[in-house]
Amino acid sequence: MKTWDVILVGGGIIGLSLAIALHKRGVKVLIVEKSEPGREASSAAAGMLEDYSPTMPEPFQKFAALSARMYPEFVHELQDESGIHIDLRDDGAIFFPEPNDAIGEGALPLPAPLSELEASLAGYPGTAYYLKERSVDPRALVAAALKAAKHRQVDLVTGSAVIDIVRSGAQVTGVRTERSAYAAPVVVNCAGAWAGEVSPLPVPTRPVKGQMLALVGMSKGTLRHVVRSKDGYLVPRSDGRLVIGATMEEAGYDKRTEAATIQRMHQAAVRMVPALAQARVVEAWAGLRPGTPDNMPILGATRIEGYFVATGHFRDGILLTPATAKVMAQLITGNPPEFDLTAFSPARFG
Repeated sequence: MKTWDVILVGGGIIGLSLAIALHKRGVKVLIVEKSEPGREASSAAAGMLEDYSPTMPEPFQKFAALSARMYPEFVHELQDESGIHIDLRDDGAIFFPEPNDAIGEGALPLPAPLSELEASLAGYPGTAYYLKERSVDPRALVAAALKAAKHRQVDLVTGSAVIDIVRSGAQVTGVRTERSAYAAPVVVNCAGAWAGEVSPLPVPTRPVKGQMLALVGMSKGTLRHVVRSKDGYLVPRSDGRLVIGATMEEAGYDKRTEAATIQRMHQAAVRMVPALAQARVVEAWAGLRPGTPDNMPILGATRIEGYFVATGHFRDGILLTPATAKVMAQLITGNPPEFDLTAFSPARFG
């Protein structure tokens, strides 16, 4: 039977990027994905690379900052290898906090009057701040990562859900799906919101639904910056689309969109930018974020020899991808990780 050095359970952006990072270290990798690579939370995300989270613990802040710094090189390498333009934008974000919101060091005074930065926001109430953050098109990012992984001859099995980790005594020996089994001495659970469905070790992730929509038909230059406010967020794309998000719903694995919810989100966007009243909805969708009890990712080794977890990134999976891939690849190959993952360890849940 064919064997691999590492099996990754889940082919979202975390699994794909980790596969590439491991391949760079000479590791033979198999990805086992229950549907199609990158079709779940990765492609549903808005792509805001917001390392500004003043309410999150310090380890998360530092990890997010590390990953944000890695992004330009990460995207450059994927674009070079895949030939796919990923649309990494660095125009920054305009942030309208609510009165009781924490304002950290990342929130800066506007570099120019709001009427000059974004004329379409001039009538929106509240004090605006500027955030030095980027945004990226997650669908292009996933497509580039998938093409790069295939170029590196990373093996892929799709349409096959892993139901069990196979062990011999205390040591991992592979995975079992509904149809087959695959052998490797190391397995990494990158299954996102579905990570907890892989036996035998409970991983406390849950799906958190987010409904979103995209508009087209705006006048050129209607919006250049990402906008974040109590009414939601707006993320412009270079191809003319504007992404609007997002709800936070505890709805299990239901990914259906609701017309009334999409309409409310559209109306909220128009409150921010009245010019969007003339734009039309070109797409609406929902994704399932992998939430955890403390809203922090789960990264590291488990008590089962050879079994690792890299999941639970919640709303920050796209942002945390470069750092997760690099640090987990170091850990899995027996090298000292450049970032201390203790705060994210699976052991914190007992």
